[in-house]
Amino acid sequence: MSSLSCSASDLAPLFSSNTANSTAMANYLCARFDTIANKLSDTTYAIDNTYLLFSAFLVFAMQLGFAMLCAGSVRAKNTMNIMLTNVLDAAAGGLSYYLFGFAFAFGSPSNGFIGRHFFGLTDYPKPSGDYSFFLYQWAFAIAAAGITSGSIAERTQFVAYLIYSSFLTGFVYPIVSHWFWSSDGWASPNRIDNLLFGSGVIDFAGSGVVHMVGGIAGLWGAFIEGPRVGRFDQSGRSVALRGHSASLVVLGSFLLWFGWYGFNPGSFLTIAKGYGDGGSYYGQWSAIGRTAVTTTLAGCTSALTTLFSKRLLEGHWNVLDVCNGLLAGFAAITSGCSVVEPWAAIICGFVASWVLIGCNKLAEKLKYDDPLEAAQLHGGCGAWGVLFTGLFATTSYVNEVYPGQPGRPYGLFMGGGGKLLAAQIVQILVVLGWVTTTMGPLFYLLNKMKLLRVSRDDEMAGMDLTRHGGFAYAYHDEDDQSIKHAYMMGKIEPNIAIPPANHSLPSEDV
Repeated sequence: MSSLSCSASDLAPLFSSNTANSTAMANYLCARFDTIANKLSDTTYAIDNTYLLFSAFLVFAMQLGFAMLCAGSVRAKNTMNIMLTNVLDAAAGGLSYYLFGFAFAFGSPSNGFIGRHFFGLTDYPKPSGDYSFFLYQWAFAIAAAGITSGSIAERTQFVAYLIYSSFLTGFVYPIVSHWFWSSDGWASPNRIDNLLFGSGVIDFAGSGVVHMVGGIAGLWGAFIEGPRVGRFDQSGRSVALRGHSASLVVLGSFLLWFGWYGFNPGSFLTIAKGYGDGGSYYGQWSAIGRTAVTTTLAGCTSALTTLFSKRLLEGHWNVLDVCNGLLAGFAAITSGCSVVEPWAAIICGFVASWVLIGCNKLAEKLKYDDPLEAAQLHGGCGAWGVLFTGLFATTSYVNEVYPGQPGRPYGLFMGGGGKLLAAQIVQILVVLGWVTTTMGPLFYLLNKMKLLRVSRDDEMAGMDLTRHGGFAYAYHDEDDQSIKHAYMMGKIEPNIAIPPANHSLPSEDV
């Protein structure tokens, strides 16, 4: 609303030759005009902050989705443990992000590597950001931590969760988000000058910043811990340790789907912004709608591709595979959701499905155990999403979302050259290197200090019983023959009398 201004000296000559009266009238009208302009400005801020708060609530609701997905994907004896870790991610992540993380990520002015203001929200909010922005970014940070918890489920000590979750949300993740999302970040597309390859990295909602960070952290945690007991037999063959509730997995997947509409469209941060001279039906609200469409199409395509691919490969329809395929499509489209055409999102989802299937096959050959396929899904498909943006970003959408830099590079396959793709490749490499050099040593030290993995006996008995005082509910994992509890859920067969084998039918008189 800064363009709305009124000058009494310019307005007075338009009224009459009476200088005193015309000046008084001009001053009066300008005063009323300024009041209206201020109200419109306040209304715009209110609309944008309400939109961002609502998006933050949606992203935070994804924690419930993670909790349900994780609970259904583990065996019943570890349900309380995995649910507690999801609560812990939000709680510990909230304090660490408030004290340190937000400052490291968005503490401007700063250098290209790390932020240095707003510790504990000191001197915040600013005209550049309000409390709603902090809440939104916190919800993203704990999402990254939630991804990691799935990779190391069913065998990790509680204290390790506390340490890694605080470190990831308070330091590791904020540094990455500063690089690519802060206006001061060395690879940010929002920099005023010195853009990486003349473009900066386009990772709009975080295929690299969120999903790769969480997935790679989980990769190192699961690798250092090793597979769960019984995951591979003595000959090295894979043994399925199935989760105990497909219902919870489906519920969690739908909650994550719902939350993704805050994750991707919400990353615009504002909604009341026109494109061009205004007065058009097309504005940022349209771009937000398009982003929701591309998100939907990528997830749906990946889910269906996974459904039919697994049917051909394994011979059955598996709802759990479909749910993971759905999330793979969402993780991949997150980077370029705002700058690609809807038809391109279908390609993104199709390839994401095969990336997930390929990563799972590789993990099995390498005897890598990830109960939720989190590293494969978020790490592998997140990396594909970053590359996809460098291939399919369109020039018109790039200039809409990242204005002020005419001639900015765009997707290779759309005729924009290879500079954007080069920037995207740099992001993949630096995220891989940064998370490896921070989270890898952390998990290694925890393991050396015997703070990472529970004992074999505790793992066999289940952490609900040994670490949390009892089971979430009376249930028995039928495929786990290591334990026999007093409380178990058995199958109830219908009471149908079966005739003896030698029973003959009554003869009929001829």
